Amino acid sequence: MTDATATLPLSPPLPAAGRAVARRPRPVVVDVLAAAAGVGLGVTVGLGVVGESAGSLRAAGGVATASGRLTGLVGTYLMLIVLLLVARVPALERAVGQDRLVRWHRRLGPWPLVLLGAHGALICVGYAQQARTGVWHELGVLLGSYPGVLAATVGFGLLVMAGVTSARIARRRMSHETWWSVHLYTYLAAALSFSHQLATGAAFVGHPATRTWWTILWLGTAGLALVYRVGLPLWRSARHQLRVVDVRPEAPGVVSLILRGRAMDRLAVAGGQFFQWRILKPGLWWQAHPYSISALPHGAYLRVTVKDLGDHSRALAALTPGTRVAVEGPYGAFTAHARGGDRVLLIGAGVGTTPIRALLEDLPRHVDTQVIVRGSTADSVVLGDELAALAARRGAGLHVLAGPRSRVAVDHRTLRRLVADVADRDIYVCGPAGFTAEVLVAARRLGVPEHHLHHEDFQP
Repeated sequence: MTDATATLPLSPPLPAAGRAVARRPRPVVVDVLAAAAGVGLGVTVGLGVVGESAGSLRAAGGVATASGRLTGLVGTYLMLIVLLLVARVPALERAVGQDRLVRWHRRLGPWPLVLLGAHGALICVGYAQQARTGVWHELGVLLGSYPGVLAATVGFGLLVMAGVTSARIARRRMSHETWWSVHLYTYLAAALSFSHQLATGAAFVGHPATRTWWTILWLGTAGLALVYRVGLPLWRSARHQLRVVDVRPEAPGVVSLILRGRAMDRLAVAGGQFFQWRILKPGLWWQAHPYSISALPHGAYLRVTVKDLGDHSRALAALTPGTRVAVEGPYGAFTAHARGGDRVLLIGAGVGTTPIRALLEDLPRHVDTQVIVRGSTADSVVLGDELAALAARRGAGLHVLAGPRSRVAVDHRTLRRLVADVADRDIYVCGPAGFTAEVLVAARRLGVPEHHLHHEDFQP
């Protein structure tokens, strides 16, 4: 690599005519999609109720069976919503941010499991009452005689496995790769239940409107997931053809990857966003990990800065020039678009200074900006020299806090001392989870409105 490309320039981003600009989020998208989800739930419940009759409810086991059918329909509908929340739909990602979508995914996730479990139990009870046999005997009959029931039961087991591994205590004990592999089975679980639903569901047999509705729901969910989780990343990777041209150490355990690609002026990415990176070499190609860009695209070059936090990030330091890289994204709402005013405070620690650096580069020049970064020593602040140069160029205040967190804390006293008008600023914070939580508590204590607090955890 020549000297001209050895260091990314600290020039302001190219104007819109020269570089694609990330689209502004549209909050109305969230309201429209939420309303559509509510209407869809109403249609699902309505079609399920219409499929029952007074006679079937009065029959032996009728109430239990009808309840089982309804919980099955609602549980399946919620499962599709859970999948759509992580389908990486661009408009939704920009408006909400991937970390919030994943939080919604996790909070909603247990309900399909509960409802689908109740569906199976109630159907067994209802059929057993109707046949005047035992519940366990009826379970065996269902598994062995009804089309698709065994496959759906396997699918339910896969959903339970994914749910268990999402629990915080289980997640802490698992590698990212194992967790990611287990969650791929969620899509298989959904596919296994589809045929069972149409083949044996009483609400579907002889009810073309219901069959059409559910076919649209299933195909729509599958189509969105394939387009945005598979098709778009493949197209973007083929279009830009990113390759590693240099691996540069930045701090102990921290390296930057400099990548060169095609048509980089058409890559619409904002400072503060991240990609899912897939290294196309043996042992790494099958897994994608989220890393922030640490500088806006400059010419044909893009940079990501990574800290050694595991096997994948450690392997990046050993990459050789020419290694091909596929990307999925960009993602994240941790951007200049999120601010509510023209006064901003950026706070970063550890490798969390890298999106802060890119965001500082991307903020409009007229925005009054203050920056606080911390590290164990002044020299250990990742990209500290670049932050200082960018801050000087735009007249931003830069405050470097050095020392252990126990002695140099970013609490409410520190924030008020360094930035007197902190309560009137949008605050962006990125760093280790404990650090981020500490800063958010301090900001709230100083009266910073919740909608002025911006932080984001990158999720797979």
